[in-house]
Amino acid sequence: MKIVDNKVLEALSAEAKASLRRRKNKDYHTGPEDLLQRLLNAIEPETYVRPHKHQNPDKREVFIILKGSAAIVSFDNAGNITGKAIISREQGVYVVEIPAGIWHTVISLENNTVYYEVKDGPYNPENDKTFASWAPEENTQAAVIYMGLIRQKLNL
Repeated sequence: MKIVDNKVLEALSAEAKASLRRRKNKDYHTGPEDLLQRLLNAIEPETYVRPHKHQNPDKREVFIILKGSAAIVSFDNAGNITGKAIISREQGVYVVEIPAGIWHTVISLENNTVYYEVKDGPYNPENDKTFASWAPEENTQAAVIYMGLIRQKLNL
């Protein structure tokens, strides 16, 4: 039996705060070959998740908020924002599902945000994500500027 409680969420958030990327995940699937990938993701407001999509093979992705709040943002092929959902227990929006092949990112809106992620497997780091060419790479000044612009456009 696998249990997610406050102790697990707090420990994972502490690891996220201490990490350079300001996020940390904890796997609940049995391995990369598992056909249903399940994990916790703790993300802090300073993290940058480069917009990406899951295709070839196609994979759906589900975000279930456990603590804090986050914006799930979708884009078209040119990088224009096409949708936004705020997942927050306090606001009563708990789950967002992204269909396969849709460009998206996740933006933490408060400290100690943790969501449970479910994605089709298996996981192969070679083809799991296709990163958007119109979005800057992680750990760059351009990424910081880009996230600021996205937050401004969405009034986050």
